[in-house]
Amino acid sequence: EAWTFPRGTLEMLHIEGAIIGRATYEPGWKWSTSVQPIAKTKSCEVSHFKYIISGTLKFLMDDGLELTCKTGDVCVIPGGHDSWVVGDEPVVVVDFQGMKDYTLNEQPVRHNNAFYDRMETLRNLKKRESYAR
Repeated sequence: EAWTFPRGTLEMLHIEGAIIGRATYEPGWKWSTSVQPIAKTKSCEVSHFKYIISGTLKFLMDDGLELTCKTGDVCVIPGGHDSWVVGDEPVVVVDFQGMKDYTLNEQPVRHNNAFYDRMETLRNLKKRESYAR
C-alpha cells in the first residue's frame, strides 16, 4: 500500500497484524502544509517510533518542546506535533509504530498513559540536559 502527498510518499507493509511504514520526505516537506490539510487536525495526532535512514527531521511538540532526529537516530515521538525536513537532503524513515494509527480518513487511536508517561520522562531529561549546558 502506498500513499503520496505533497513532497512525500508513504509505503506501508502489513506483516501478521503489524504495519511498518517507510516514508520519504523531500526538502521543503512540512507536516502542517503537506499532511494537515488532508488529516484536518491541528497537529499530527499519531505517535511514532522511527528509525531515520537518512536526512534530518525537526519536531515541534504542541507544548513547545523541539526535537531533532538525524541519520541513524531512533526517535519516539508522541502525538501532538508538527515536523519538517531540515536542509536539502530528502528524509527517509522507517516507522514501526505510527502506521497502524495513520489513516487519512479516520481519527487516530490514542495510546495508553504509560506511553505518555515515558515521553514526559524524556521531556524532563531533555530539559535538564539543556539547562546543564
